[in-house]
Amino acid sequence: MVHKKEEYKEELYGDEVREKLEEFAEKGWDSIPEDEREKWFSRFKFWGVFHHRGGQESYFMMRLTNCGGVLEPDQLRAIGEVARDYAKGPAENPEFGNGWIDLTTRQSIQLHWLKLEDIPEIWEKLEAVGVSSRSAGGDTMRNISGCPVAGKAEEYVESRPILDEIQETIRDDDDLANMPRKFNISVSGCRQGCAQDSINDIGLEPARKIIGGEEVEGFNVCVGGGLGGREPREARPLDLFIRPEHAVETVRAFVEFYHEAGNRQNRSKNRARFFVDEHGTDAIREELDERLDFELETAGTDFRGEYTYNAGERTEYGAHDHVGVYDQKDDKNYVGLSVPVGRLSAEDAIELADLADAYGSGEVRLTRRQNPLIMDVPDRNLSNLLNEPLLEKHSPEPNPFVQGAMACTGTEFCSLALTETKARMARLLRWLGDNVEVPDDVDRIKMHFSGCTADCGQAMTADIGLQGMRARKDGQMVEAVDVGVGGGIGEEPTFIEWVRQRVPADEVPGMIANIIEAYAALRSEGQTFREWVDATGHETIVELAEPHEVEGYTDPCLADGKQSWYPFDDGDSPAPTDAEGQPISADD
Repeated sequence: MVHKKEEYKEELYGDEVREKLEEFAEKGWDSIPEDEREKWFSRFKFWGVFHHRGGQESYFMMRLTNCGGVLEPDQLRAIGEVARDYAKGPAENPEFGNGWIDLTTRQSIQLHWLKLEDIPEIWEKLEAVGVSSRSAGGDTMRNISGCPVAGKAEEYVESRPILDEIQETIRDDDDLANMPRKFNISVSGCRQGCAQDSINDIGLEPARKIIGGEEVEGFNVCVGGGLGGREPREARPLDLFIRPEHAVETVRAFVEFYHEAGNRQNRSKNRARFFVDEHGTDAIREELDERLDFELETAGTDFRGEYTYNAGERTEYGAHDHVGVYDQKDDKNYVGLSVPVGRLSAEDAIELADLADAYGSGEVRLTRRQNPLIMDVPDRNLSNLLNEPLLEKHSPEPNPFVQGAMACTGTEFCSLALTETKARMARLLRWLGDNVEVPDDVDRIKMHFSGCTADCGQAMTADIGLQGMRARKDGQMVEAVDVGVGGGIGEEPTFIEWVRQRVPADEVPGMIANIIEAYAALRSEGQTFREWVDATGHETIVELAEPHEVEGYTDPCLADGKQSWYPFDDGDSPAPTDAEGQPISADD
């Protein structure tokens, strides 16, 4: 028996949803029949439109898409203007105010507090500069990940044309719009591994192979990576080397196989990682052999030994996250700004677009670590750019805690999350920066915060991973966190080991301080945090990681536990509201 969401999609899905969404927008929130809202909200996701959680009825999030993180000139400005004009809600966030954009871990952007009635006008403004929300959510191929500086920095295999062709010929293919579940594609052409192929449903990783006595550049193919549900999987190699000219058709072959044979009954076991568990890599390789018109080659020599992106390696080995100033291959520079937890005010987003115009080509790119890059900055413009006030606020040289931080949406808007994430992480970062010393040669401690086990914040791959839970403290139910250490992507991807579970959120800063102070005191010279975790052993770290309350840290919503309509507002929910944001009377 198919899942009810498959029935929803069978009736109406994909591009046809847009016309119906626009019809609802014209008539207003009340035009969506109450008993059909679950169905319509599920369908809206294909167009990147997500209904907020309970208590926030009539407010929506919009997720955008931009293949490989590229925002062409004027696109970020348009997004910032939309956030300024449309993305302001009925309550302020205590850390971020009102009106901002969220940078995502798939190199794109989310907007919150949108009114249904404004969606068509928002689309018009964004699409006028080439920004789309199509296929940004739901059971679709999500935003394609790639090296954010593909085409600008050194690559072993040129990947930007491949990313663009996958976007145009596969992701935009209406016949493939209805996937069994969301599906993630990545292509890395560089040696740093910054597309994080090992946690994607299909990833192409740069490789070389001697064929006919000559070295051939290309990709090794891995499939079935993913993090959620406390059942993470490293993408598994297919023992398959492909030339660049065969990259797109290989990706299409696996996408079509999963589209046709993927499980459409059990949504808890139908992501591609379970599909690979079920079929096995040998059978998948045989299936691809039947579908592809070229002769398959066994895997080539890869570059995983050189991967440094979120890999727990020493900084001198290579870039970890693109934050900082880096050379482009055309003798210009790109400048990576650090945006704590990926949240950027509308005004700062517009100013960032202005700076990109003034000092570079106007192009901005986004990384998988929720940070923006200003591209194509000539040497003569570099010092003036670095002296701009915005770069003091979002520095290319932040403290180690800020530089390593990531966080998902959390209970602020997400119906799945168990804890608030972004404001809490912002306060945690500030407290750690003010109170905890790290060794001089340590320039980043990667802390990732996910509000639940879906792990959108990629806690499983962090130096210190946090996942939202609930616990009792002093007889009261409070927001809590499971804490693990030792994750990372690289030559040997590893997932965190849990150190403490259900730690009350106000005791997490003290616990992390204890871990970092032990690392600073006990590490060998030059040892990274991930190396120290491996060398120290799990039992010892458990003993060191004692939770406790600390002075100077006040948790933003310890006892909320998703009881309020908004974690930072104790009053009654104003939702649902009309097009102007005014509450709709129950008597209407």
